[in-house]
Amino acid sequence: MPRRILIVIGHPDPEPSRLCRALAASYADGARSKGHDVRVVDVANLDFPMLRTMEEFSNRPLPLTLEDAAQAIRDAEHIVFIFPLWLGTMPALLKAFLEQVMRPGIAFAYPEAGRDGFTTSLLRGRSARVVVTMGMPSFLFRLWYLGHGIAGMRRNILNFVGIRPVRETLFGMVDAVSDASRKRWLERMRALGASGS
Repeated sequence: MPRRILIVIGHPDPEPSRLCRALAASYADGARSKGHDVRVVDVANLDFPMLRTMEEFSNRPLPLTLEDAAQAIRDAEHIVFIFPLWLGTMPALLKAFLEQVMRPGIAFAYPEAGRDGFTTSLLRGRSARVVVTMGMPSFLFRLWYLGHGIAGMRRNILNFVGIRPVRETLFGMVDAVSDASRKRWLERMRALGASGS
């Protein structure tokens, strides 16, 4: 069954030759080849302010420049996040983007005034894949660092707003990758896109 898929490219450098963009393009090609509806949000090309206070997070309207991205998240059935690992987690620009579009009223709702209870996740029914490139071997990131930065994103952001399951694809040693390995990575992303997963 064709799915509505959103690809979020989280590399803050808009340089077209970045590996993250090649991985995103391969995924998109594979998905479109099987009839999936694909939208792409490239965070590096968006202009938006950082949130600095709880008041801004809870009550300030979403910037106009992010309305299309927020709607794409609402419309998607599956979201693919692609970014490089920086200091053990996502780049700051991607985090700032998520802080904007995963706010109350968009991704979750607080309990009604005067009532005890939990927040309501507004993005239930969606799945995600987190694709991360890194300079270290991916097994080292999983075993030694316990995948800390990605685990935090999965639990504290995506699962919190109802997105699950969240699968991971890690590409390590990217600075030393051979042309043959890079080609295999792109083919793997194309296959994932074709399967809509």
